[in-house]
Amino acid sequence: MAAKPPIFATLGCRLNAYETEAMKALADEAGVEGAVVVNTCAVTAEAVRKARQEIRKLRRDNPDAKVIVTGCAAQTEPETFAAMDEVDAVIGNHEKLSPATWAGLAPDLIGQTERVQVDDIMSVTETAGHLIDGFGTRSRAYVQVQNGCDHRCTFCIIPYGRGNSRSVPAGVVVDQIKRLVDKGFNEVVLTGVDLTSWGADLPGEPRLGDLVMRILRLVPDLPRLRISSIDSIEADENLMLAIASEPRLMPHLHLSLQHGDDLILKRMKRRHLRDDAIAFCEEARRLRPDITFGADIIAGFPTESEAHFENSLKLVRDCDLTWLHVFPYSAREGTPAARMPAVDGRAIKDRAARLRAAGSAQVAAHLAAQQGKTHAILMENPRMGRTEQFAEVAFGADQVEGAIVEAQIKGVLDGQLIV
Repeated sequence: MAAKPPIFATLGCRLNAYETEAMKALADEAGVEGAVVVNTCAVTAEAVRKARQEIRKLRRDNPDAKVIVTGCAAQTEPETFAAMDEVDAVIGNHEKLSPATWAGLAPDLIGQTERVQVDDIMSVTETAGHLIDGFGTRSRAYVQVQNGCDHRCTFCIIPYGRGNSRSVPAGVVVDQIKRLVDKGFNEVVLTGVDLTSWGADLPGEPRLGDLVMRILRLVPDLPRLRISSIDSIEADENLMLAIASEPRLMPHLHLSLQHGDDLILKRMKRRHLRDDAIAFCEEARRLRPDITFGADIIAGFPTESEAHFENSLKLVRDCDLTWLHVFPYSAREGTPAARMPAVDGRAIKDRAARLRAAGSAQVAAHLAAQQGKTHAILMENPRMGRTEQFAEVAFGADQVEGAIVEAQIKGVLDGQLIV
């Protein structure tokens, strides 16, 4: 009987998806077969519930497979998954990227190795050597340059799943991006858990802006560089210089703002205030008038009043945010916020809906303003690409996937620009 390759299920963030690609390569090298691997997320209690639900479904669909659970939820609460009858092995976030771990998960060994392999993630100091060449679409590749987080926001469990901040050295990043460009990728996205903390643990303590400038200088053939989510209060001088002077750095930033009220920001233990967020957006827009901003915003954080929430709604307009990720607050056991006075669940749902509506209105205004403009569009598939600001563009005729196509925007239809 032919060997059955492992089935991988990924929950949560882009970084998890990146690491799933690395695990696929490790599992293949180790000869793992007949297994189901679930890469979990721990960002909310709901995420953990969905992980358990997914595990049960995959067990029903694959009754003869060995079920291996990993990821942030496996790291933060391994006992939850070890107690599930459907689970054969639980491995931590550091262990999941180790060749030795996957060697022990080969079919003839999985029952002989320790069922729960989850060590103290806070003791991990090195960056994982699991760089992969070309995760993403044919057009766009993602490069993990940082992992972990040194901050302790009161709502967030992620540092306990990812550990402290660790950076990939700049030379390693540049070499990987050169390989990706040689393979034909036209856009590279830098990704991490707390991207603006990159470099703090490296000799000389370089900053993210230093890395960006170095990549653009040493990889002149890279057409487009994009940055994923950043903490705007940690934006350094060279990052602002790159925004102002480097057209190959795409004019779209996703900001970790979380709220628009100073008191709630303090209770979240964030490092910025409302005016800091507004000042950053104004300065970035002064330096790069065509820049757009996305943002993470939490609705219904404990103790949030209607007046506090209104400040978040106003922040959407004051910062001219376009692409919102709205998170209805969900208490996460083990975090300080879970012990704070909760907001009524119906109010949380209502406020999240109002934030999403505000975001949709901002997107509609941005798309309408693009009519008549010419954009350089990176084709994600033959009929759809994205502008420099990450808006979707629909084409009526096939284009070359991965190519950058210049086209004039003729209109808007169903949330997409059309040419």
